[in-house]
Amino acid sequence: MSKYAVINPATGEMLRSYPTATDADVAAAIDGAFTAYRGWSRSTTVEERAELIAKVADLHRQRRQHLAEIIVREMGKPIGDALGEVDFSADIYQYYADNGPELLKDEPIALAEGSEGSAFIRKSAMGVLLGIMPWNFPYYQVARFAGPNIILGNTILLKHAAQCPESAMAIHEIFAEAGFPVGAYTNIYATTDQVGTIIADPRVQGVSLTGSERAGAAVAEQAGRHLKKVVLELGGSDPFILLSTDDLDATVEMAANARLDNSGQSCNGAKRFIVVEDLYDAFLEKFVAAMSGTQASDPMVEGGAYGPLSSSSAAEGLEDQVKRAVAGGATVLTGGTREGNFFTSTVLADVKPGNDAYYEEFFGPVAQVFKVRNEDEAVELANDTPFGLGSYLFTTDQAQAARVADKIDAGMVYVNCVLADSPELPFGGIKRSGSGRELGTLGIDEFVNKKMIRIA
Repeated sequence: MSKYAVINPATGEMLRSYPTATDADVAAAIDGAFTAYRGWSRSTTVEERAELIAKVADLHRQRRQHLAEIIVREMGKPIGDALGEVDFSADIYQYYADNGPELLKDEPIALAEGSEGSAFIRKSAMGVLLGIMPWNFPYYQVARFAGPNIILGNTILLKHAAQCPESAMAIHEIFAEAGFPVGAYTNIYATTDQVGTIIADPRVQGVSLTGSERAGAAVAEQAGRHLKKVVLELGGSDPFILLSTDDLDATVEMAANARLDNSGQSCNGAKRFIVVEDLYDAFLEKFVAAMSGTQASDPMVEGGAYGPLSSSSAAEGLEDQVKRAVAGGATVLTGGTREGNFFTSTVLADVKPGNDAYYEEFFGPVAQVFKVRNEDEAVELANDTPFGLGSYLFTTDQAQAARVADKIDAGMVYVNCVLADSPELPFGGIKRSGSGRELGTLGIDEFVNKKMIRIA
């Protein structure tokens, strides 16, 4: 049986399987991508490619209900969230369609005094790229990788998660129907060994992976061996720091939303809630009530707060993490139980250094709460993690906000807001959360040849 299959996590039902690519399929895909790069990419303008990406955005909007229902079946995303993801993906493509030509304009260089002539930086494509995408945001992750790179002129080989074959094919079909030639964007149901073959091919110039630390380390090792550019967006254990607030109820609501977004399966979801002692008891009471009052539901029904975890292995893994956390001294304040692939919203306290839970990422509706005495302790605890993706800071003191934001070891800091991602805002992290950036002006600058041209 192919490993590419749609298994509805809400019911456990196998809906459809897809054949894994043959080695001949992979070879043909690389050939096609390289041919498209050598021909189509080099013979079209940025503006022409941007016009096609705008059509990709339009097709996402036209098919939003159909696309959303696919990922509800594939990974259990609540239908409202799924519709929002399709819309956000369309916005990303539209952002690069609208701004790509300006972002890729030649950049003049001021020459040293006395030098004659001119010089400038011209941004151009590198060639064929491999994208390895995860299951938790099947459309959004692809959009932020493929959108800017195809406008740049790179061609894309896309290896999606094994549980997302239907959405992977839907994206492939959208690019074809938007008018892109064969090879500009190609979906491949590749195996792990075939991924290694693709990375090793000299025609492939770079690889972008969003996924686990383990997958990131393996791909980075392969890319390094073959001297390929790599961008990695890996895990996160993002802190939510509360130092002061003039509306605790609103802050608690945002805290719960930040933990339960995408059923707790967001890399940059808030996971560790760090609260100063004078607010801790009141926050904890309200937060536990908010979490315990929010339950998983059928993801196809409108209005559900969150759905099942993405698979049986994900649910089993989260259950094991919670059990190990408790064995290590943590206290379960609410939740902590699993029924099938559904997991109750959970709050853990008393998680100390030395407990596995202190260092791990919990990919599901599980929050950890910590009490600190002051700002310095909050920052120290926030940074005491192997990860460094996002972070959330709540304070009514503007000077404190600027000061603490500077001290947090993370790629992103959101002050007094959550779920505020937007196409123009760069996304990425440091430490074991990966390297490189996607989205915004930085996202189009990763897989690019910044060619210096000097004219005497």
